[in-house]
Amino acid sequence: MLEFSIIHADDRRSRLERWLYEVLRAELRGARFTLTPASEDASFRRYFRATLDDGRSYVIMDAPPQQEDCRPFVHVARLLQEAGVHAPQVHAADLAAGFLLLSDLGTRTYLGELNAANADTLMHDATDALVRWQLATRQGELPPYDEALLRREMNLFPEWYVACHRGKTLAGAQAQALEGIFATLVKSALAQPAVYVHRDYMPRNLMLTEPNPGVLDFQDAVIGPISYDMVSLVRDAFISWDEERVLDWSVRYWEKARAARLPVPGDFAEFWRAFEWMGLQRHLKVLGIFARINYRDGKPKYLEDTPRFLGYARAVAERYRELAPLARLLDEVAA
Repeated sequence: MLEFSIIHADDRRSRLERWLYEVLRAELRGARFTLTPASEDASFRRYFRATLDDGRSYVIMDAPPQQEDCRPFVHVARLLQEAGVHAPQVHAADLAAGFLLLSDLGTRTYLGELNAANADTLMHDATDALVRWQLATRQGELPPYDEALLRREMNLFPEWYVACHRGKTLAGAQAQALEGIFATLVKSALAQPAVYVHRDYMPRNLMLTEPNPGVLDFQDAVIGPISYDMVSLVRDAFISWDEERVLDWSVRYWEKARAARLPVPGDFAEFWRAFEWMGLQRHLKVLGIFARINYRDGKPKYLEDTPRFLGYARAVAERYRELAPLARLLDEVAA
């Protein structure tokens, strides 16, 4: 007998509960469960935690198939596990319906747990896992992070942040300057060695687990620039670190990558420049995404973190002569 009603105004949740009941009846002899929201997501996916009456728990992903495709999640979960990275196990799946039953990595995110005392230890674990992930790279497993995708992401900045959020239209010279920056950043990204890229390797998606870390939200993984996941980790959307610490962690990652014979440049200064420029591409993308989530999807809380990304972007643009036009453009857009 179920612990709750399966009649909801939310039809998808009712369908998910019926599916889960059948899965548990077949695999766990009809174990009873309660279902509660597990986490929020910036996409159309939802997550629930199913707690069984014997104390075990699982996470259920609800990914409406008209908006989301579960198959990349299942595929990348396997790649991560094969690489020796702690990712959720997929216990059951209905890909047509968009339902997955996953192992539960708990509730302790890096974002919630990081502090000045434990940051070095947690970042050590995160960079070790990143090196394992990158070492597992095989061609043909993931789509490429190509020019079309890089540009499509950056175009979110003028479309959603500049036009929709700031209410500005870029004049001819401004549009030309931004296109020059886009071309520069694309050229830099494509010149980097290509490895597996999680694409959202940030504290919110890392869990404090044993073994540590547990890795989530990896369904958009690609093969692309080797610096991408590292800059995502240390220049995060929701937590900032002083530049001395960012530099130290980046050097330590670079040393591990070299020792593992990953294709990082032999000169750290060359890696650091590529890292900063890759981060700028991501910062512009995220500014656009956070605005889109607000205006298209009605989720306003992400806009609160746009000043952090503006700060990241402005600092990088001011450090390099080639990127100076972007620093001016950011000031003009904010005026």
